[in-house]
Amino acid sequence: MPMTQGEVVATFAEYRDAVAYVEKLMTADFPPGSIAIVGNNLRSVERVRGRISNAKVAISGASSGMTVGLIIGLLSPVSSTNADVFAVTAAALAQPMLIGAGVGMLFNIVRYSLSKNKRTFASVSMAIAKEYEVQVPGNLVEQAKRVAAGEAPKSS
Repeated sequence: MPMTQGEVVATFAEYRDAVAYVEKLMTADFPPGSIAIVGNNLRSVERVRGRISNAKVAISGASSGMTVGLIIGLLSPVSSTNADVFAVTAAALAQPMLIGAGVGMLFNIVRYSLSKNKRTFASVSMAIAKEYEVQVPGNLVEQAKRVAAGEAPKSS
């Protein structure tokens, strides 16, 4: 459960500045469980990373399927009845990898084709706040301000 009932000891426009303030408190042995960074005025930002095409979906499926096939090939026992152990081992790895690539490609294409929210781009979403407050319980406000000012903390 997030702690938002503390008192504000500092406000920052950038998250990294709030983190630096908390780091300063932590180096002075401030109780970590009593600190909260609270973002206000949140907005959602979605950054577009690239295009999605049927070819990219197929290649992604083939790649993941090939990896699964490689793992299966490595875990499968190899019979060494043939004199050329390298050829037997290569075949024992190649077959599951090719089958895995085909199954992975097919699975990814079908999954993408059946998706309801089909988009032609890949993106990453993040929440960004307009300001970040560092909050601590009321009984620790003075201690936090002394630490931030660079004063030595008083012994309890």
